Amino acid sequence: MSYIAVIGAGSWGTTLTRLLSEKGYDVSLWAYEKDLCDEIATTRINSLYLPDFPVPDTVTVTNSLEEALANARYVLNVVPTQYTRQVMQEALTHVRHDAVIINASKGIERKTLLTVSSLLKELTHHKVAALSGPSFAREVSMKLPTAVTLSCEDAPIALLLQEIFNTHYFRVYTHDDILGVELGGALKNVIAIASGISDGLRLGHNARAALLTRGLAEVERLGVAMGAKKHTFSGLSGLGDLILTCTALLSRNYTLGTKLAEGIKLNDILSQSKSVVEGVATAESAYELSRKYGVQMPFVEQVYEVLYGGKDPATAVRELMNRSLKTEFNA
Repeated sequence: MSYIAVIGAGSWGTTLTRLLSEKGYDVSLWAYEKDLCDEIATTRINSLYLPDFPVPDTVTVTNSLEEALANARYVLNVVPTQYTRQVMQEALTHVRHDAVIINASKGIERKTLLTVSSLLKELTHHKVAALSGPSFAREVSMKLPTAVTLSCEDAPIALLLQEIFNTHYFRVYTHDDILGVELGGALKNVIAIASGISDGLRLGHNARAALLTRGLAEVERLGVAMGAKKHTFSGLSGLGDLILTCTALLSRNYTLGTKLAEGIKLNDILSQSKSVVEGVATAESAYELSRKYGVQMPFVEQVYEVLYGGKDPATAVRELMNRSLKTEFNA
């Protein structure tokens, strides 16, 4: 069976490691934290990120990128976006020349404003794919029905990866719009923060429905301006992931929004989170992209102002509701 290296031992990386190992693949899991690596290797439990689901004994757990990547035919990146460049620059020195890199991290790199696949294509000649969609790690680990999108511009590789990841509970669809898939997965986190703020302020179901609809319109507008396909955003990696992330307490971004609405300071929220809340950095990148491409993104702008400008969430809501009137499909 194919040898697969999973780079990143957070909840999602650990979940995908378990899934692939249980399918019979030879899998290695790289953990950045030495203490966590030793714990998983010894107890087979990731107490920090996924404590209730043991890592199979067949999985090699290591803190060495060279060891993790030795002979790996497929490399699965699950490193938080803002650390991906640093980790992958070192990792690529150990990757075999014909390896395929699959990105499962959702975000946009600060400063460069690149999606992860675009970042990887800048660093390497390797074939790159992206796995995205509405998929909480815990529910996948529980083997609850989940559907995701596997995007790759090389159709034969996409079909091969579809077979590798697909299970009776984890259904994988293919698509060729890797940019759109990754933008949907990244930008929905910003809308999820807005949704958490809305629910935290008890603005009601009407407000949330409007926010999700108009938020998706913002994501789609920016995506199309950047060269993505419009219909991508009505799929699993767009609408599907948006619905999930904007409505569930398992969403770190949604939860952060509810706490902001309660008046808790951003730094205090982040200091209490064991995992990276990707939407915080993505809000800044999305705001910069909206300015770069001249795309109106009022929800993104207000979330950015709340996170980085100290704006009161209730004030942000008032400003959104008092914008100049528009036609629905041209604004």
